[in-house]
Amino acid sequence: MRKKYITFLLPDLRGGGAERVNLDLALEFARNGHRVEFILMRARGELLAEAQAAFSIVDLNCPRARNLPRILQRYLRQHHPDALLAAMWPLTVIAPLMRLAGYRGRLVVSEHNTLSVQYGHWGRFHRLALRGSMAVSYRLAHARLGVSAGVSDDISALSGLPRQMFEVVHNPVPPRPMPDAQSLKKVDALWAVPPSGRIVTVGSMKAQKNHSLLLRAFAKMGRSDARLMFVGTGKGEADLRAMAAELGVVERVVFAGFHPDPTPFYQTADLFVLSSDYEGFGNVIVEALACGTPVVSTDCPSGPAEILENGKYGHLVPVRDAQALADAMQESLAVLHNPAILKQRASDFAPAIAAKRYLELLCP
Repeated sequence: MRKKYITFLLPDLRGGGAERVNLDLALEFARNGHRVEFILMRARGELLAEAQAAFSIVDLNCPRARNLPRILQRYLRQHHPDALLAAMWPLTVIAPLMRLAGYRGRLVVSEHNTLSVQYGHWGRFHRLALRGSMAVSYRLAHARLGVSAGVSDDISALSGLPRQMFEVVHNPVPPRPMPDAQSLKKVDALWAVPPSGRIVTVGSMKAQKNHSLLLRAFAKMGRSDARLMFVGTGKGEADLRAMAAELGVVERVVFAGFHPDPTPFYQTADLFVLSSDYEGFGNVIVEALACGTPVVSTDCPSGPAEILENGKYGHLVPVRDAQALADAMQESLAVLHNPAILKQRASDFAPAIAAKRYLELLCP
């Protein structure tokens, strides 16, 4: 395969799952000898420094999506990348329009969330605009993919396009090196309790993640020896802190902040919990499995059931059911798990596997 010039189009590089996935893909593309560049609507985010250390970053300085077509068209005329990979609506419906403006490179779009749920609160007019933009622009892309079967099912239904037009490529989750003793000791001290009841969750504090459900479930457990640790930041943190106080568990909840590599937190935890109302995939589940850490997750659309194979590799509970979540957490903490089996499942999502399929679509 001739080495290609591949451009990633993203809103920014905040510390979310989709941003992490695209950075990991870029690293794998570079290992394969391709030239990689990121073009960002705004050059900001927790992952920006990591990306800048490895790749060229172009800041489009475009805070509004409505201005993106003109700016993106100018970039493509100046740089002529061989392939453009656009992630996340509305970028996934703006980028294909560049073919009408004369772009001759390969154009692939990837969706990372269940859009019908993410934008389900919109009014009728905006929902029609969402559907219409997908129906028109998706046809112009050379390939369209979802990060789970559920996401591809969802965007097929929303756009009205045949399901066979949408690929499924599970997110790559690279193995992380074992943390050094000092890092583990530092995180171990944050727990302030010995192993047996350490529960961790990792992710941005936003409504989608429904961390309030996890707090309520944790309070229902009633275990004074247990600790719940939040790894991540976001607008919802203040509300979660207030809620922990109201529930009487504030002394047993730790807010650890954002960490680019949460591996020491998985390694020192007894259980990882995902309480989301919806996901596109759920990278954090694979990250936990890769550390041999047991998982409890809501059976939300889409991703967790695919990763955990409908409960084979972890507990699945109904969405927004605090008691069911509390019961599953108690049960998981009470039994022995085989870390080797969990790690083996995580290896099914190695970056080389995902990168190979992406490159087949970007550079046929």
